[in-house]
Amino acid sequence: MSYIDISNGKLFYEIDDYTDPWTTPQTVLLIHGFTESTPAWRAWVPHLARRYRVIRFDQQGFGQSSAVPHVDAFSTQNFVEHAAKIITELGGGSAHVMGAKSGGLVAIELARLKPALVKSITLASVPLAPPQPGGWLQHMETHGVKSWARETMPPRLGTRMPKEGFEWWVNLMGATRIETARAYMRWVSSIDVGQTLGQVKCPALVLTTETPRRGYSRSDIDIYREKLPQAQIVALPVDGYHVGATDPDECARIALAFLARHSDG
Repeated sequence: MSYIDISNGKLFYEIDDYTDPWTTPQTVLLIHGFTESTPAWRAWVPHLARRYRVIRFDQQGFGQSSAVPHVDAFSTQNFVEHAAKIITELGGGSAHVMGAKSGGLVAIELARLKPALVKSITLASVPLAPPQPGGWLQHMETHGVKSWARETMPPRLGTRMPKEGFEWWVNLMGATRIETARAYMRWVSSIDVGQTLGQVKCPALVLTTETPRRGYSRSDIDIYREKLPQAQIVALPVDGYHVGATDPDECARIALAFLARHSDG
């Protein structure tokens, strides 16, 4: 069990490195989204870890990291500082950063505020407008986080996910503490990276799906093209909006090709 200290707790992390032992690999940092934790990246790791040193960590309040101390504990600055500390202390001082869903918001702000730490960003199903979860929290408070996960899972995973996979994701996301959900929703509904996206100058890969259901809207893609002209945008032909979960192998393949064009050596 590996942890790194932060100001008010600890962050759990895992490192996977199956590169040739005589090489010095670059680092890839993976940042999960809302109600997720390190296992959310499980299927990506075998692809990435053969060529890169891969670090996954549980954001504060999620998985095996420390609980949130109060409902106002989350801020963009804190999330950025946590990711920056991982890169500085464990990643050799710079990394290719990948974020899924709202984890991508942290990746964007990290690249904008601390560009020396970020070689590139990969964004998987990352919404640009501030998410407005509606009755999500009310459902969680009344019926529990696991019930919410089950209720909201179909459009997230689409129709190709097998029943066993559906249950796996329900159990993973449903394990999130309600205190974390309260604090996270308070933060995520207020952040608007679309306003500052143009300040990101590093190479970028945007992964999305062609589903019309709560995935990228055409306006999101237009904003990416306008604000991140250097970005490669790939829309996969699947009907679930969480592309990192529905098609992890294809996402990792595309990401590896992208990294190969933007890696040193």
